Amino acid sequence: MSANLDFPVFDADHHLYETEDAFTRHLPKQHRDLFRFVELGGRKKLVVRNTLTEFIPNPTFEVVAAPGAHMAFYAAKNPEGRSLRELTGRPIRPLPAFREPAARLRLLDEQGVAACLMFPTLASLIEERLRDDPELTQIAIRAFNEWLFDDWTYNYADRIFTTPIVSPCDVATGIAELERVLERGARAVLVRPAPVAGLRGLRSPFLPEFDPFWARVQESGVLVALHASDSGYQDYLNTWEGSSGEYVAFRPKTFAYVADGGRTIQDTLASAICHGMLDRFPGVRLVSVENGGSWVGLLARNLELAWKKMPQEFPTHPLEVLRRNVWINPFWEDSLDGLISLMGADRVCFGSDYPHPEGLAEPLSFADELGDRTPAEIEKIMSTNMFDLLGLERPAPAAART
Repeated sequence: MSANLDFPVFDADHHLYETEDAFTRHLPKQHRDLFRFVELGGRKKLVVRNTLTEFIPNPTFEVVAAPGAHMAFYAAKNPEGRSLRELTGRPIRPLPAFREPAARLRLLDEQGVAACLMFPTLASLIEERLRDDPELTQIAIRAFNEWLFDDWTYNYADRIFTTPIVSPCDVATGIAELERVLERGARAVLVRPAPVAGLRGLRSPFLPEFDPFWARVQESGVLVALHASDSGYQDYLNTWEGSSGEYVAFRPKTFAYVADGGRTIQDTLASAICHGMLDRFPGVRLVSVENGGSWVGLLARNLELAWKKMPQEFPTHPLEVLRRNVWINPFWEDSLDGLISLMGADRVCFGSDYPHPEGLAEPLSFADELGDRTPAEIEKIMSTNMFDLLGLERPAPAAART
């Protein structure tokens, strides 16, 4: 099936690997030591505010796992219990396409992908490690967005749409950064699915005090991507295990895997609905990326129960809001029947997570996971929905162009 798609494919989840100066190139001089690399045991490690982070064990990306190397683990086909390191095998040097857009465009052509959303990898650590300081958070975000624009732009050839980070943790500065990236052509922005930092502690970004930010988001029409990140939930998991420490990618633990599955994005969207942001700003569009889709049924059930018990608390039925304002990028290994039945095929978006090891080695093989979906549903999921969300005219499919 994947070789016979007769429509232009939009992949909602591609990743770049940052260069070593991604966080530092544009930092103000007085913050030059906010991020720095140190040698430890013959390897470079990242230090943030004088604290070593293992969030990404190899933060320089001098070598990386091959795309799709961990597919057997995520497909639950690991009866031998091999670790992710064992599944990785021999790492590879990052391809030029992982680091710069011209080479990535050529790779997209080889893959048969017409366009994609492009997300960072290491930058997911910024907000959690600076969560007690909203001013410093905004400084770091702006510096990273400057690097992203330097190396990738926010819209490369109307095919690669990178996602600069924005945060309302400081509302005025967050709006200013949003304006800046919009002026530079951003079609989508990245918002961490988590409470935001503040001088009064952590709180939901969807409370009324953040309304000026969301008003500008709605006015601009920009798409908001809620991509999986380090959302701070490791603190809660640690309390169950009597431990401490940060979240580390690619080191799954059984308790965390069971207890946290979908919790972060469920809480994020529950807040956006129950705290009323999506009623106050019904034009805001949220796409959940790399959070999977198996959690949607549980969220929908809980919203329905809350409506039946407290209908006076909701200006609009919460399931109507969920279906109106939210799009879902499921994991490639998810069963899609329940998700499509609940949300409709026009609210489901294909994403391969390429070139991460937990993603697909070949992005278009996602079509093989769609089973008996109709051709119209497949086209919506793998093409129409994302082009429409970004307000883009669909190009001719690759086969027609050649």
